Amino acid sequence: MVKHVEEKDFNEIVLESNKLVLVDFWATWCGPCKMIAPILEQLSEEMTEVTFVKVDVDNNPGLADKYDISSIPTIILFKGGNQVDKLTGFRPKNDLVNIINRNL
Repeated sequence: MVKHVEEKDFNEIVLESNKLVLVDFWATWCGPCKMIAPILEQLSEEMTEVTFVKVDVDNNPGLADKYDISSIPTIILFKGGNQVDKLTGFRPKNDLVNIINRNL
């Protein structure tokens, strides 16, 4: 399951996690975001060693600014509180699996 995270919970859920965390920066009006959402849901069921979260950039502009989100969807992987990878735009499932496995 992909969790929706707000700015107030970001540090605890993402930066303080002992697991690899995939953060999907998205917006409700974004077509490609809607296309990638079911892929991320599927991966969250298949790859339980990874935490999957979503951040709505319209509701959390401070996070969008902090992580330099200029296009959505943008996916950032965090490990040990540090950003380890970043993808912008829609990506097929295989691309996402590869980038996750590269960072596990």
